[in-house]
Amino acid sequence: MTIYQYIEHHAAQSPTRLAVVSPQERCTYGQLHERILQRADSLAHCYSPGQVVCLRAQPTVDFLVSYYAIHRAGLVAAPLGSTIPDAAFSAAESRLASCSVPPGTADILFTTGTTGRSKGVIVSHRAMVANAENLVSGQGYTSDLAFVASGPLNHLGTLSKAYTVFMTGATLVIVDGLKDINCFFSALDFPDASRTATFLVPACIRMLLLWGADRLAALEHKIDFIETGAAAISPADMAALCRLLPHTRLYNTYASTETGIVCTYNFNDGRCLAGCVGRPMLHSLVAVTPQGFIACSGDTLMTGYAGDPEATSAILKDGMLYTADIGRMDADGMLYLQGRAGDIINVGGYKVDPVEVEQAALSFPGVQDCVCIAVEHPVAGRALKLLLVMQPGQELQRRLLARHLLSCLEDYKVPQLYELTDRVERTFNGKVDRRRYGGG
Repeated sequence: MTIYQYIEHHAAQSPTRLAVVSPQERCTYGQLHERILQRADSLAHCYSPGQVVCLRAQPTVDFLVSYYAIHRAGLVAAPLGSTIPDAAFSAAESRLASCSVPPGTADILFTTGTTGRSKGVIVSHRAMVANAENLVSGQGYTSDLAFVASGPLNHLGTLSKAYTVFMTGATLVIVDGLKDINCFFSALDFPDASRTATFLVPACIRMLLLWGADRLAALEHKIDFIETGAAAISPADMAALCRLLPHTRLYNTYASTETGIVCTYNFNDGRCLAGCVGRPMLHSLVAVTPQGFIACSGDTLMTGYAGDPEATSAILKDGMLYTADIGRMDADGMLYLQGRAGDIINVGGYKVDPVEVEQAALSFPGVQDCVCIAVEHPVAGRALKLLLVMQPGQELQRRLLARHLLSCLEDYKVPQLYELTDRVERTFNGKVDRRRYGGG
């Protein structure tokens, strides 16, 4: 079954069950299916089978209607950012018009492009279902759950939650990011469901810990689980969230557009293992190469990059996808992330993972956000520099911060230079946009 067919099934079995809620409207499974059928009929008259259809991924019910109507009509969906300029939208359409996709393709999802040109990842219906089944088995989705989707619907991080909600007959509650914090908390307290859950990137978790901790704690009885991923969550924030929500399952997940949803770990297990992303889920296998890189296999993998067989063959070989993520496996088969090859900074012959430095800095009182970069130095040649965003009313105390970092890190990892900044440039999913800072 495709995800659309699961919607069709729930519409037949439970037509009045609530499928999607947005700030503007509520839609049952019966209503959602009827709208999908009507739109699919219109699309079938405009496109040829297998053709790629670009659309803006607005945080609305109507977007989901169009998205699944494309699948119903036997077409391929290419959801793009909701605010993408017209010229960029047209460029994406032109780029995909000449791409040939294999039978069984559901989507072409574009990567964030933080380390280079954004790539179009071909995702099959089979991979889509495997991703959903991984999440069902790994995190316990059931039909009585309301899942709050606050991320962009053109990327796997949020789309995979929609797959899983519709597979299980649960309810998807759409909010437009955390722009309206009251709207987000109202969604988490969704009155039509006994349990709620959400996915939050680490940057959003940190924001809620700083500005909404009391409101999160007040919903502890309602929040079944929170998943995080996309970027590394700091050990300090992991521990703080565990203290705040002691009875809530808190998942750290390993996933990417290319690999699909691969591993997950409930870090609220009493151990709170920093960097751990758990064991592979139902349809996934993981290995670490002799060079320390994570390699994945299983049904969740991408089919390839659209129109780029060379880039595909560089990382996808004999059913194994070789990532640039550095990791290790412990004796219990748990996977740990240890950085990304392109992010590593070489200073004085030593290799430094900037994420490790940033996580140590985030545990210092008053630091709201930060990024560790490499800069030219008149004496050392190359040095580490820490750009910091301080919490309102807090001053940067360089010596105390350096002393704190020295207590957490080896001395060569402690930055020599410190500077205040208004903000850290991040991608939509909370990753530091290292390309904006000159990479490693």
